[in-house]
Amino acid sequence: MKLLNAPRQPFVGLALMAAIGIITAEIFPLPSVALTVTAIILAVCIFAVAWRPRLFATYAIVGAGFFLLHNLENSNMEGQQLADELGSRPRVVTATGSVISEPKIAPSGFATFLLKLKSVEFEGREQSTHAVWQVRWKGAPEFGDELKFSGTAEPIPPPRNPGEFDMRSYLARRDVRRMLFVRYMEDGTLIRHGGGNPIMRAAQKSRAWMQQALCRGLEDAPEVQNFLSGIVLGLRHQTPEDIEEPFQQTGTLHLFAVAGLHVGIVAALLWMLATVARLSRTSAAAFIIPLLLFYAAVTGLHISSVRAAVMSSVLLGGFFFDRKVFVLNSLAAAAFFLLCWDPNELFSTGFQLSFAVVGAIVLFADPFFGFLQRWVAGDPFLPRSLLRGPRRWIHAGYEWLCQGASVSLAAWIGSLPLILWYFHLVTPISLFANLVVVPIAFFVLAIALLSLLSTPLLSWLAVIFNNANWALATLVIGIVHLFAQIPGGHFYVGTPDGGEKLLAKITVLDLGAGAAVHLHSGSADWLFDCGSERAYQQVVREYLHWAGVNRLDGLLLTHGDALHLGGTAQLLDDFPRVRVVDNPAPDRSTIHRRLQRLFQQRGIQSDTLAVGDSFRLSRDVMANILFPPRNFSSPIADDQAYVIHLLVGPATSILFVSDSGIKTEQALLARHLDLRSDIIIKGQHHFGESGSEAFLDAARPRLVIATSRDFPDHERISDTWAEKLQRRGIKLFRQDETGAVTLRFGHDSWEAQGYFTGEIFRSANQ
Repeated sequence: MKLLNAPRQPFVGLALMAAIGIITAEIFPLPSVALTVTAIILAVCIFAVAWRPRLFATYAIVGAGFFLLHNLENSNMEGQQLADELGSRPRVVTATGSVISEPKIAPSGFATFLLKLKSVEFEGREQSTHAVWQVRWKGAPEFGDELKFSGTAEPIPPPRNPGEFDMRSYLARRDVRRMLFVRYMEDGTLIRHGGGNPIMRAAQKSRAWMQQALCRGLEDAPEVQNFLSGIVLGLRHQTPEDIEEPFQQTGTLHLFAVAGLHVGIVAALLWMLATVARLSRTSAAAFIIPLLLFYAAVTGLHISSVRAAVMSSVLLGGFFFDRKVFVLNSLAAAAFFLLCWDPNELFSTGFQLSFAVVGAIVLFADPFFGFLQRWVAGDPFLPRSLLRGPRRWIHAGYEWLCQGASVSLAAWIGSLPLILWYFHLVTPISLFANLVVVPIAFFVLAIALLSLLSTPLLSWLAVIFNNANWALATLVIGIVHLFAQIPGGHFYVGTPDGGEKLLAKITVLDLGAGAAVHLHSGSADWLFDCGSERAYQQVVREYLHWAGVNRLDGLLLTHGDALHLGGTAQLLDDFPRVRVVDNPAPDRSTIHRRLQRLFQQRGIQSDTLAVGDSFRLSRDVMANILFPPRNFSSPIADDQAYVIHLLVGPATSILFVSDSGIKTEQALLARHLDLRSDIIIKGQHHFGESGSEAFLDAARPRLVIATSRDFPDHERISDTWAEKLQRRGIKLFRQDETGAVTLRFGHDSWEAQGYFTGEIFRSANQ
């Protein structure tokens, strides 16, 4: 209870009331006309409390103040006003502004960054504005550059699939409402260099110099370069996903977020320098505090680094007043000041994780340490100084292990609810991984700082330090990959389905012209296609995590289209024991042939099923192959695609036709097969139409789920065909409107629901 003594730790109450005020404003926003009246009332209350202060009244005013501040932040926003003027469709504009974030360069060469506008011109008129837009441009901008662009201002799209990151909501919190797409490099013009905040500009240049210094001598080890840049300088966006994901799965991803560990090491080294220089404690604090804040700026002003820098500054600031500073109060002070700067930070994942983890360590680490230490505590009446030899070393080692375990356990407990909510991930292996990795990471950071200090004077010594870090970084990466492979060390937890007992659940993901269909039935999980390489990384993998898929039973590849099977190699890395069903039809697809060679290299015996073959996906789902015949050849890959008839339970049938066209439909009709199906799931043929009158007569579906996109033209469902379905009484879920579609099959009924629209169609519908 001593920690929670309000008079000694006032910021704890202030931060709590600030959070309550912001959450209340989020739930009950005030109309614009009421903001002025509320501000006047609050000013009167502040004056009254200043005259006769009361603790409860002070906290109430702080909560009300943040309630008003959050309402003011979210009303009359320039970004929203400009978005309302532009409307909901893409607009061709000319925009001038300054780069206010570090550009992130994608492998395609496009740079993504935030641009604070000065003016925007559309429909022949120009207007001044201070709105912020996200820009994609195939150029090389720098922080502070003033640029002029001609491009397309597009609304930021919402997520179209379950588990997909909601970029629109994330940017809306920062009043970023449009994405300016600049297709060609020459459509952007540099007006001048060297603008923006001078401190941030200096921080950006310092970071570039530091990165060059840390990577000197490591030119042949790009993986280590990216690791060191991420762990020392917070350049996480430069770390490839195949390196970053094992750190996430082992609960050690915090190493890439510059936080208390990093800032603590910097502070310790600076304190050592101040001691060597014989500075007093107050002079040392005055020397260290601005350098810690500059280090936070160098590492990108992320929430974790700012929080750690503010906490350290508050702790060091106690030397100015000769007062003891409580860690919990320092943590609350950091939260309070950050919420004063931007109340919307309360809703960011980084803010919540950073403060939850450190708060849990402050509150629980010491009790856990005491509990663990009591297990093998020695004689309490024997002074520790009398311990000799191995017994003393064993006692010291166990104490260090208890300290590390208590901090790791407290951090895991603090982060678990948020990691589960945002990433659907549980990482019990992190309790052990952090005990091994964090001490090594400490030396990596210390050696990196020694390298930076020695670079200006002794460059050869810096190279030696860098090569020592190469060995440690390689060791850390290897250990993390090893821990990530331990069975049960991490697992994904799907979103609860409400306890409803289903025979099967099918999710048709919206990947534009590509395809990926997930079928879950009982304990079995199958994937029909997996999208392109990019779609798998950004959508399919995130969906599988959201769905809690830890083991994939089977992967069926419909045909040799890169948009359907381009992500297979990555999927096999994630699910190496998956059963593969491959289309045996010979095709000219380069990527398909490359995959078949990959199967041979990894010893994967793919099942090549053809017409007449059947296989069971689960106890309640049977699949029958209707097309193509074995050794069937066609110059067009879409004409070779699998056509599969799925039987779910005793009465429901689904026809999965992929990108098949008229020729395939004619071949199926010529064989007089029973094509009757409740649901058809289809794509668009690359060179022609599909879903002919004769085929619809034979299938007689009640629901059609079809991919559709505006570009290229052949991928879009024609209005004529959509009207044809409507006249027949067939419900159409076109995925350019519905997004992903989820099908749920019970014993006697089924329903389909669009992810984007929320529209539901039930088998009982007439």
